[in-house]
Amino acid sequence: MNNSFRTFFADSLRQARNTCKGGWRVLVDKGPSQFQFWLISLVIGIAAGFSALFFRKGINWLQSTLYGTDDLTTLHSFADTLPWYMLLLIPIAGGLVVGVILHKYTPDGRVRSVADVIEGAALNEGRVEKREGLASALASLITLSSGGSSGREGPVVHMAAVISSWVSNRIKANGITGRDLLGCAVAAAVSASFNAPIAGALFALEVVLRHFAVHAFAPITIASVAGTVINRLEFGDVTEFHLPDSGALQFYQELPAFLMLGGLCGFVAVALMWTIFWAEDMANVIQARSRIPRWLRPAISGALLGGLAIWFPHIIGVGYETTSAALTGKLVLHEAIVFAVLKVVAVSITMAGRMGGGVFSPALMVGALTGLAFGLIATSVFPKVSGTITLYALAGMGAVAAAVLGAPISTTLIVFELTGDWQTGLAVMVSVSISTALGSRLVDRSFFLSQLERRNVHLAAGPQAYLLSTFNVGAVMRDKNHKRAAPEDACWEMISDGIYVDGNATLEAAMPIFDKAGVTFIPVVTLSGEGQPPELWGALFHVDALKAYNRALAATAAEEHS
Repeated sequence: MNNSFRTFFADSLRQARNTCKGGWRVLVDKGPSQFQFWLISLVIGIAAGFSALFFRKGINWLQSTLYGTDDLTTLHSFADTLPWYMLLLIPIAGGLVVGVILHKYTPDGRVRSVADVIEGAALNEGRVEKREGLASALASLITLSSGGSSGREGPVVHMAAVISSWVSNRIKANGITGRDLLGCAVAAAVSASFNAPIAGALFALEVVLRHFAVHAFAPITIASVAGTVINRLEFGDVTEFHLPDSGALQFYQELPAFLMLGGLCGFVAVALMWTIFWAEDMANVIQARSRIPRWLRPAISGALLGGLAIWFPHIIGVGYETTSAALTGKLVLHEAIVFAVLKVVAVSITMAGRMGGGVFSPALMVGALTGLAFGLIATSVFPKVSGTITLYALAGMGAVAAAVLGAPISTTLIVFELTGDWQTGLAVMVSVSISTALGSRLVDRSFFLSQLERRNVHLAAGPQAYLLSTFNVGAVMRDKNHKRAAPEDACWEMISDGIYVDGNATLEAAMPIFDKAGVTFIPVVTLSGEGQPPELWGALFHVDALKAYNRALAATAAEEHS
């Protein structure tokens, strides 16, 4: 017995000694580089935090200058006192400036936002467009200051991604490092914008990187904390919304009501997204048929928004005053319903006009109004088993926003951090889970992934769907001088039968040809022009394409689980 114990103790001691030696070697070999990476993450977090702070301060300054009020928390109420022509002309002027900026500095006149950051993380090694991104940030700042009905999180996130892209290019970061730095920038920007450090870190992981790998968690957390500190140095440790006592949840009796609220919010979120997409399609058709210059498109949307704001100034800007009124129960039933519908219309006009801004803040407002309307009805029908209406508004705010973002975890936390109310977690979690499950079935998982899907960027289905698009046929094929090249005679025979692929295409275009033609290789050509014979580059072999695809899948799995 004693010998067995001594043997066990000796083996345990030896194993502990070897573990310590191995840990010391890792510390010596990788410690300096890891410390350097965390330092870079901190610097990026600080830079992204300041960019978010300056963006917010810029909106406040320009908005107060244009509308002539020093108290932006009551902007909508103040707008009621302005002459009608001011409410009409300010969005038109803002739209004209936005149109000129986007026409000059973007090739397609489109504002860059969160969807482009997600695409950069998945397909471009954590990089985004820099010139277009800066132009989009400026356009969004003007939009949000001059009556545009959208949110500030979209431009803030993309602006932070521009910073991380510049750093990644400077240090020649590989894909994993570039994506981690992108996550750091996004986390810091969201944290600085909303004073929400936990949600900022999880937003970067859940929405942008779309994984929770351990190697990314520490630097992203560091950057998120840095962004939060910057926010609190300027604004203090205060929440965005101040709630009254929300009351206690009547757990068993009231829980079915929050399940129903989650289902309703899921449909409302889908309606919001579908309306935005429909409005954008209609605007594209109208622009094409009427041949309106693209620089004029935001101004036309500004005119529509201005006309709407004459009667309903609640649609102006981010809408925090109306959201706060909903969360504190200061609106009656018909006001909650009308304001929610009008906000959906206003956001759709803003997005269809390519004016800029994000969709998260509008989703919060629509959700709070939806929850308030539901709560007013529920508490009137079952007054003895109901909590307060503000609890329903809070749950609705989280439920709609979570379904729009496709991010139930970070949205639940950001609702808690925006309000400072952690006592109603069960109600919010139930509503968020139902709305997200429903919304993800009716769109491509989220608003951002649906945007990408509409551009034929297939990220919603996961790496197995989009990795093929990251490989160029010319990089995988065997050229004519390869020692195991395809016979040229066979290649030309296949070309004459219409079986070939362009050398500039991706494996996403090539793989269906293998399935359809049932061949082992496909000739790779360049089409010189109409009436000109194609130029043969070589051949793409099915086995080479599959090997490249498998390597990419393995690398992605290793990154997401490391």
